Amino acid sequence: MEYKQCTRCVMDNIGDTTIKFDEKGICNYCSDALKAKETIYHPNNKGKDYLREIFSSLKKRRKDYKYDCMLGLSGGLDSSYVAYIAHTYGLRMLAVHINDGLDAPVTTDNVNKICDAYGIDLVRENPDPLLFGDLTCAFIRAGVPNIAIPQDNVLFACLYRYAKDNQIDCFLNGGNFALESILQKGNTYDASDKRHILAIWKRFGQIKDFTNLPLMSVFEKRVFYGYIHKIQTIKPLNYVDYNAKSAFDILHKTCGFEYYGDKHCESIFTKIMQRYYLPQKFNVDKRKSHYSSMIISGQMTREEAQKRLKEPLYTSEELISDLNFVLDKIGRHPEEFEKIMQEKCHSHSEYPMSIMNSILPIILDMRKRLAGY
Repeated sequence: MEYKQCTRCVMDNIGDTTIKFDEKGICNYCSDALKAKETIYHPNNKGKDYLREIFSSLKKRRKDYKYDCMLGLSGGLDSSYVAYIAHTYGLRMLAVHINDGLDAPVTTDNVNKICDAYGIDLVRENPDPLLFGDLTCAFIRAGVPNIAIPQDNVLFACLYRYAKDNQIDCFLNGGNFALESILQKGNTYDASDKRHILAIWKRFGQIKDFTNLPLMSVFEKRVFYGYIHKIQTIKPLNYVDYNAKSAFDILHKTCGFEYYGDKHCESIFTKIMQRYYLPQKFNVDKRKSHYSSMIISGQMTREEAQKRLKEPLYTSEELISDLNFVLDKIGRHPEEFEKIMQEKCHSHSEYPMSIMNSILPIILDMRKRLAGY
């Protein structure tokens, strides 16, 4: 296949069968992002007014409760800056951090600094290391691209459980347009599909007791918590001028936040997945999505992105150190991992999935049509 790279961003057709180009060489990813920008991203007075109004209403409604809201605090830039913004509005927060043993050392310090400086109550959830390690290994053996699904599912399962236990009905989410408007399709899957997770675990795992690891299903997330408990999700970063460099500077100044590397490198496991596993096994470089998003939000030029893409994903010494650290934590030998890296790639669709993933979007679309929007 002839190599093509978008003439506006840096998305290309390497490892991606879903990308399309128009007659000017512009890809569907950045075209779709620019169309969505006007309705999603409000880094202006309109955004400030929205946050002021919704947070004021939230504090008024929650005045008789201990907390106004919850957030999952990974220690990465997005969730950390959400914590800062909410703090400036005087929100009382309960933060949940999943201590899976795979964080970079600086991440643990950053989480502590954020909560201490902004007066946030913190819960550290420690998933059973043997079960979590076995489940993670099962996803690696399955040969699927998104081996971080167990990590994400455990986080949300814990978040929703603590929300229910503390009668909290509002989540602050670090998802955002500025740094995530472009995400490559085809090499990921919904992390809330418990059926998919258990199917892979049963087939490729070595531990057969699945009861002591917190996991959440699509039904629980979208129906039990979304419709019955009516948990609201707010994405504050879509209503501020969210610039990565400025956000790092503000966090460093206000709580001593330290730089940990590129996007998602706060977790050494996620770093390995994005900088070694996906590029080597699936020919996917996630930096293209990240940098393209920054091009669309005006934080990086295309020339700067192309220059950064020429930088090595890993130095050999750093790779060996990070890989040995992760494999030791999940209880596997480098020889087994490298053997898996050479085996055939598989897609998530090859393994059982929840029927809710196909039914719910149809139901939601019908409800919108009936409601007239």
